[in-house]
Amino acid sequence: MSSHQTDKATFLERLIFNNRPAVIIICLLVSVFLFWQATLIKPSTSFEKMIPLEHPFIEKMMEHRNDLANLGNTVRISVEAKDGDIFTKDYMETLRQIHDEVFYISGVDRSGLKSLWSPSVRWTEVTEEGFAGGEVIPQSYNGSADSLDLLRNNVLKSGQVGRLVANDFKSSIVDIPLLESYPDPQDQGKLLALDYQKFSHELEEKIRDKFEAQNPNVKIHIVGFAKKVGDLIDGLIMVVMFFGVAFLITLVLLYWFTWCIRSTIAVLITTLVAVVWQLGLMHAVGFGLDPYSMLVPFLIFAIGISHGVQKINGIALQSSGADNALTAARRTFRQLFLPGMIAILADAVGFITLLIIDIGVIRELAIGASIGVAVIVFTNLILLPVAISYVGISKRAIERSKRDATREHPFWRLLSNFASPKVAPVSIFLALLAFGGGLWYSQNLKIGDLDQGAPELRPDSRYNKDNNFIINNYSTSSDVLVVMVKTASEGCSRYEAMAPIDELMWKMQNTEGVQSADRVQADDQGHERGQPEMGNPVAQPGCAEQLHRPCRWPVQQQLLAGAGADLPQRPQGRDPRPRGACGAGVRQGTQQGRPGVPAGGG
Repeated sequence: MSSHQTDKATFLERLIFNNRPAVIIICLLVSVFLFWQATLIKPSTSFEKMIPLEHPFIEKMMEHRNDLANLGNTVRISVEAKDGDIFTKDYMETLRQIHDEVFYISGVDRSGLKSLWSPSVRWTEVTEEGFAGGEVIPQSYNGSADSLDLLRNNVLKSGQVGRLVANDFKSSIVDIPLLESYPDPQDQGKLLALDYQKFSHELEEKIRDKFEAQNPNVKIHIVGFAKKVGDLIDGLIMVVMFFGVAFLITLVLLYWFTWCIRSTIAVLITTLVAVVWQLGLMHAVGFGLDPYSMLVPFLIFAIGISHGVQKINGIALQSSGADNALTAARRTFRQLFLPGMIAILADAVGFITLLIIDIGVIRELAIGASIGVAVIVFTNLILLPVAISYVGISKRAIERSKRDATREHPFWRLLSNFASPKVAPVSIFLALLAFGGGLWYSQNLKIGDLDQGAPELRPDSRYNKDNNFIINNYSTSSDVLVVMVKTASEGCSRYEAMAPIDELMWKMQNTEGVQSADRVQADDQGHERGQPEMGNPVAQPGCAEQLHRPCRWPVQQQLLAGAGADLPQRPQGRDPRPRGACGAGVRQGTQQGRPGVPAGGG
């Protein structure tokens, strides 16, 4: 290299290209270490990472999470009787065995487990002598015709039809609240995080496969956040296969563009190194792969290929006037390193802005993507030119680059006419028209899931089929709005507290989009705990009202924002009939797989 060219070289360029063997060795050692780290990365997510923990509604949910055990992270198993209804001896025995099997699965909140076999599921009625009630399945149940008739009557009086029992009496539900962490069976002083993939597999092996084989008249349907995430994690193998297909397609397209197998392989290898570094660093800083961050490697691969193509094209153009591959690589590095750095920094800033979204998985995605674009600086802006300085570019690729640089492409010539003085005003007018049209049409943009079930999965997936079954056969959904009303001590049974609650109940029941509305009172709460507190309101420091509403999140928020003018007005003169102190509890369904959240509260 001439002294004139050496004088133009920056300190960074001289540091890198004067020490090329050291650069290669350092990158190799880092790659080996981070590859080992990448092999240790595991699918990892949690329910709390999927929700905005600092939102006022979520803060209330977390504050009252012990009272709302069946509202947050739950799984619902619907046991369907193919022939007949649920009131048969064989069906009830299968349901009992499923209940017992689920009880011993790790991660289940056993205190909140609920099915027809739960002592907390009770019936109640008002008689001439006062309240009467008991367990839906009494201790005297023996599977006989008389006990099944008694069970049918108890179910009808329990209020569980449409909730735990299907509207057509052909299936019933086992409601399973989950724990984010639970004691290690081998070491009770150690907490284990819930493994969603393992839990999903246990549901398949110990529940669906086992009991469908044991009782051919039974079909199992499983829905819930944990099951959906488990299915998504199982799809990771398909994602890896798709990545391999994308790699092969990129190989063909790169070779078609460069006509040089050496430079094509160099770009692919350095970009794969960037992906490995990104995954290794994610594990090193304590993150795993969740259903969203598993797409980040595709993004890093695409960005790396883009920068790699620019480098290869620049080196090919410089090679025509350079003495050797090293000189061409240094000139290209000098010319493209700063623009490449600016582009990567712009990408990183764009990803970092996602950190303002208060959702754990989005923040981890932002961190993972930012790490990925940062390592591209080392792999594609530094390692790739150093590698090309050794392997060089074929003469065929150099000649094609020279020819393409001087040849006029008809398509781009046609497109450039839009910037000519005569056509430019029309181009600006069309751009403004498109902007206005897009702005107007964006007013109808919907935010969130527009379809039932899990949009991350195919409509014909088993999860979405199970979800549709529960939607079509039960009256409740998981789109639940919970309004928690707090009163002074022992104030839940006072008329001043119960009258507005009853008024709100009536309005909700007559609001379009509300599927059902319900509340749990103190006498019901006593039954749900399995305690004989019938007719004796419990003195509590506060109370909670549950309103079940199958609308979407924005509508729920609008309702809380005070859209009272849009609600139907209740006829005057109706006695609210306060029925006792209200307590915390929840009944939920499964439609979108999202949690209900409490709103309000003092």
